[in-house]
This record gives sequence, structure tokens and C-alpha cells, in this order.
Amino acid sequence: MRKKWFPLLLALALLLSGCSVSGGSETGEQDKQTFIQSSEGGVYMDTTENVIYLAGGCFWGVEALMQSIPGVLDAQSGYANGTGQADADYRTVCTGETGFRETVRVEYDPEQVSLDALLLAYFYVIDPTVANRQGNDVGSQYQTGVYYTNDKAKETVERIAAMERGRSAAFFVEIGPLVNFYPAEDYHQDYLKKNPGGYCHIPREEIELFSRLRIDPGDYQKPAAEAIRDKLTAEQYRVTQESGTERPFANEFWDQFEQGIYVDVVTGEPLFSSADKFESGCGWSAFSRPIELPAVVELPDDSFGMHRTEVRSRAGDSHLGHVFTGDPESPNGVRYCINSASLRFIPYAKMEAEGYGYLLELFEK
Repeated sequence: MRKKWFPLLLALALLLSGCSVSGGSETGEQDKQTFIQSSEGGVYMDTTENVIYLAGGCFWGVEALMQSIPGVLDAQSGYANGTGQADADYRTVCTGETGFRETVRVEYDPEQVSLDALLLAYFYVIDPTVANRQGNDVGSQYQTGVYYTNDKAKETVERIAAMERGRSAAFFVEIGPLVNFYPAEDYHQDYLKKNPGGYCHIPREEIELFSRLRIDPGDYQKPAAEAIRDKLTAEQYRVTQESGTERPFANEFWDQFEQGIYVDVVTGEPLFSSADKFESGCGWSAFSRPIELPAVVELPDDSFGMHRTEVRSRAGDSHLGHVFTGDPESPNGVRYCINSASLRFIPYAKMEAEGYGYLLELFEK
């Protein structure tokens, strides 16, 4: 996935700009990107439109995660947004005195995957509540951050970050423009491909989840607040936007088992399938799993003197219900107890017409 440096291009850039060229031996083509840092600490230039820079702890795991996602064209490990450095390398960055973050440059095809999907995958695997640490790795080089290079990406990054900030008791992820970036040494590039058993702070099963990405949250973005209020009934609004709970045994889908899928009533993002719905004595819709695990977000909920796990939709941040384990009625012991008011049902016969034909395979057995 990596591309070769063009020595003549670098020499020409150096002569024309008086800039120092970043270390490393590889970069993109001239019409796509230029790895140049001003000798006065000026703005880094990366003219690729569909690119994002993600700092998420050790770059080996973040690079592997991004490489696993269909639609990602290139993922390259490096060092970003340091200060007082003419160059960056692993030895100096590890001193913790340079301000550089281990960062992955991600180039993607927006026709295959959205920036929303990449950012939400990133937030799925990091812990935003800690500073200068991820997993077992401690130090300023492991500080999390999302760095953008253009206004279009800025809008998406800030929108997703605002939603994630609202889901977290503390939020330490840096959000801002890219200042500089230096590709890491060859040893670090594609590290987990070259060393399949190597260290990774991101669980391998989570990387595997995103390699099978089908539902793109970018297709189901959350509407503006006033549009949500206009779209929903009073009960739907109370449940999804105010974390309410509807009455058991007196809601639309608790005893429905028609073939089809259940989508977020706010955004239309597919969440659950009738294939995973089971009869439950709880009085609400019960599912053993979502269509895709990352499509829902699970958060601690200590309200009403109870310790529960809340379930919210990924793209719309709608309150859906709660998830419980050890349920004897569930085929796998897990019960996603979901309010009907948070869902819209799409019958199997209408899935194609409503744009969900790509999920018909859920029922092919």
C-alpha cells in the first residue's frame, strides 16, 4: 500500500522552497501529496483531498486497523504535530520531549468508504478518556488525536468529535489541523503484516470486525436538532433524544417476528435483524446481537441506582435501550433490550426498494 519517494521531486521542492524535507524513504506521487515542513515551523502541505491523520496510541495497531477497512487506499505510520524539530525519528520521539504523536496517515476512496466510517472505527478502538496513554503504552507520543488538512474534513471531524465527546465522561483526544508529519522508519511500516504475532494494543478481533464492513455510517448521518424534532413523534423523541423508556408489553415490536431489519428511527442506519430477534418475557424487543457490533455503542449507565449498559446508535447517537448478559432466553445469553420507539421496521420484501438490498444476504441460509 506504500508508494515510492521521487528523489527528483524532493530535490526540486527543496530548491524552490528552501524547506527541509521530511525523513523516510517513501511518499506519494507529485500530484497527490508532498511531505514538506517549513524550516520556520510553517504549515505542512498535503494536497490529497481524501486523507486523514489518526493518532491512536502505538501506530502499528492503528495502521493495521485502517488497512483492514475496504476502501482505504494507503495507511502509513509516522510522527505528527511535533514542535521544535527539524525532523523526527523513533529514537527522538520516544524521549517524550518533541511533542510528536505516533500517527497514521490514511488515504481513502470516498466512493468505497466515508470519513465518518473511518473516524467511528477509530473511536471504537481507542480510549478517549485518558491522556498520553493507550493500552499498555504510556508517554506523550501515544496521545490520541485526529488531524485534518482541509475544511471539508474539518467539518466531519468536528461533527463526529462532538458526538463522541457527549458519549464520554472525559475526552482527551486532540482535534485540530495537521501541522507536520514525518513518515516513520521502514521497520515500522506494515509492521503487523511483517510480524503477524507482534504486539498490538488493539484486539485482533476488533480489526477483523472492520475488515467485514458493510454498513457505512456516513450514509446515515444525524440530522439537525430541529429536523429530528419535526420528524419524530413525542414518544420517539422522548425515548431517542431524552433517554426515555417506553412501557413493556405495550410497544410496537415487542412481539413481532416478521422477516426484515430494524433501523434507527432517526437516521435509518441498520441496527438489528429479525434473524436475531427472540421471544423474551421482558416486554420489549429482544435481540441476541446487532447486525454489526460497531453499529451500536455501549456505555455505562448508573442511573436509578442500577449498574447497566446503555445501547445507543452509532451514527445517530439515539438512545436505544440496554444490553444484558446471562439471559436464559437468549440463544447466546445476550439480550439487547430495545425500545420499539427507537426503531423503524423494514420488511424483507421492501428492503431493496428502500436502499437496504445490500443486506438481503442476512437472510440467505
